[in-house]
Amino acid sequence: MVQLIVGDKGKGKTKALLDKVNSHIKTVEGNIVYLDKSTKHMYELNNKIRLINVTDYMISDADEFIGFLAGIISQDHDLQAIYLDSFLKIAKLEGQDITPAVQKIRALGEKFHVDFTISISLDGADIPEALKSDIEIAV
Repeated sequence: MVQLIVGDKGKGKTKALLDKVNSHIKTVEGNIVYLDKSTKHMYELNNKIRLINVTDYMISDADEFIGFLAGIISQDHDLQAIYLDSFLKIAKLEGQDITPAVQKIRALGEKFHVDFTISISLDGADIPEALKSDIEIAV
C-alpha cells in the first residue's frame, strides 16, 4: 500500500508524517523505517523507529533510490512500513514525473508486504492523475 501526504512546502506535511509514524509504532508488530534528508527529526521519532539519513548514501537518481529501498527491504524480514519524508529530494525527483517511481515503490510494497507513506512537496492539484487515489492527507 502507498499513501501520500501532499502539500506545498511549509504546510505541515512533516508534522503529519511524524504524528502518523509515532502513532503507528504503538500498534505495529514488525519494524518501521523512516527515511529523510537529514537527522533533524531524530528526537521527534519514537526510539523504536529506524531513521535513515538518505543523503549519506550518495544516491544520484530515482533508480538508485528504488534500489536503496529494495536493499532496506531485503535486510529486514520483519519490516512492515517505510515512511519517506522529503520524497522529491531524497529520491532525486524534483521537477520530474513521480508516477514511475511511485508505481515501482507500490510494486515493492505489494511483493514484500511493506506499507509506504510518502510526503511530497506538491499541491494536491499537481499530483499526477494516476496517483490521486493514493492521497491520504492534503495540507
